[in-house]
Amino acid sequence: MNLSYWETKSWLTNIDYTIVGSGIVGLNCALELKQRFPKAKILIVERGTLPQGASTKNAGFACFGSLSEIISDLKTHTEDEVFHLVKKRIDGLSLLRRILGDETINYQELGGYELFSKESNLLDECQSKKGAINTLLKPLFNANVFRFEPNHFKFNNCHNSLGFNQFEGQIDTGKMMMCLTRLVLKSGINILNNITVEDFYEESSIVHVKTDRFAFKTSKLLIATNGFASKLGISEVKPARAQVLITKPISKLHIKGTFHLDQGYYYFRNIDNRILFGGGRNLDMKGEETTNLGQTQHIQDALETLLKTTILPNTSFEIDQRWSGIMGVGHQKKPIVQQQSNNVYCGVRLGGMGVAIGSLVGKELANLL
Repeated sequence: MNLSYWETKSWLTNIDYTIVGSGIVGLNCALELKQRFPKAKILIVERGTLPQGASTKNAGFACFGSLSEIISDLKTHTEDEVFHLVKKRIDGLSLLRRILGDETINYQELGGYELFSKESNLLDECQSKKGAINTLLKPLFNANVFRFEPNHFKFNNCHNSLGFNQFEGQIDTGKMMMCLTRLVLKSGINILNNITVEDFYEESSIVHVKTDRFAFKTSKLLIATNGFASKLGISEVKPARAQVLITKPISKLHIKGTFHLDQGYYYFRNIDNRILFGGGRNLDMKGEETTNLGQTQHIQDALETLLKTTILPNTSFEIDQRWSGIMGVGHQKKPIVQQQSNNVYCGVRLGGMGVAIGSLVGKELANLL
């Protein structure tokens, strides 16, 4: 890319902070940096025309984990760790709502539900451990979080009892990201799209950054690429593709809320009289450990089958769109927010909870400086 004197001078000279990634984390990090350092020159570089990972591709769940997910987490984390994971998600959602406002992001607290397959004993396990989980989380909500309700949505091929969490909500992901982007640009922060950071190295108090278009220097480099973090040397984060589809509008759609099944590996919600349905990564965990934004026939067929047989068994529908997003996961669900070297920092591994914790991780990343 042949840059002019003006382009180099205006966009790529005397940069104080460069943020890699214009998703939820990157944008919130930039806003926090600008608030703390009003005179700083801040640049965000983004590999996509729009945020490339999951920030504009997620299902818009304002959630903190279903009952079965939390029970599963307790098998690999201590009670204290799970408590603080949930607290971070609650604090992150509160921060997001405070920054943008509920009306702006179309926040609706319609409750969250969990379906249980008749082919597993997951319902029995959840019923037996519901009391202990409610006791664990009660200090965060001052109420019991989980209970069970009859299947009044008439879902098929599942138990009549649905898990229910009154505190779960949903947002409009597109409105959230557009508003965040406007706030960043209004603050005088530059965003350069279609720029892929390929490498970087430090020299004294400067970080040299090499992209697929040009090279430049920055005083501090902050990595907020989540699912793509391994491409920049953060090996603790693995990409995890999430495939999604959405129906055309359905007349008199009776399903309202956010829904999980199979420990959160499948999830669906209502939006604009449609059903948005995603998941199936557990059908091919290794194959979905990819940064390729595509779909596979196997998983798309599984999603359609569940739509027909379980979610909308007596309703005709048509698929309108299909897409995928790239999450960042690892052996632990706690996000990585740390200083990597003298002038390089990262805020990654959001574990599929970007909407819930992205704002908070972005703020924590900025506050490392």
